[in-house]
Amino acid sequence: MKTLLHPAYFPNIATFSIIAHHKVKWEVEDNFQKQTYRNRSYICTDRGKLMLNLPIKHVGSNQGRQQYKNVVIDNSENWQRQHWRTLQTAYRTSPFFEYYEDEIAPLFNQEQSFLLDFNLRAIEVICECLQVPMSIDKTNTYEIQPTDIFDLRHLIDAKKKHQGKLERYTQVFGDRHGFLENMSILDLLFNEGPGTLSYLKNVASNFKK
Repeated sequence: MKTLLHPAYFPNIATFSIIAHHKVKWEVEDNFQKQTYRNRSYICTDRGKLMLNLPIKHVGSNQGRQQYKNVVIDNSENWQRQHWRTLQTAYRTSPFFEYYEDEIAPLFNQEQSFLLDFNLRAIEVICECLQVPMSIDKTNTYEIQPTDIFDLRHLIDAKKKHQGKLERYTQVFGDRHGFLENMSILDLLFNEGPGTLSYLKNVASNFKK
């Protein structure tokens, strides 16, 4: 059975465990909602947990709700340069940052238009780094209660905490802040490198809705 997921901005580890080890169908017909992982991601820095917020252009309330696939990125804030510099500062001393740098850097060098398209492309790049296939299956309509599919769309909600317990791995600033759980897939990738896929497999096998 396939799993229904929202494409997130560099998804957290729990979400990416599903992407890497299950057949996924992408929810692309939903409305955009604030305070979700659609345009935010969390990484570990020398100051602890840090949110990377991808700026978007908000529509006026008189236009009603905006579909996720129509959300335009606000490139006037030069967010790409800021996010990439932040990632460099946070992970340049990690074991595998240089190993994946050339694959990930282009995402921050080319101007992006739509949030959904960028998120799908970023997920595709991470899948390429892990050498796992990227699902291209997308929804055609929005269903509140879909059938014949495992609905994990709630994982996009940044307010909800992952119910499972993730194994510790060595983080760059772990000696300062302790282990920070369920960060962006980038944190695991830069710290664990080729071991990322094995780690994700263990997460996926113990995953609870």
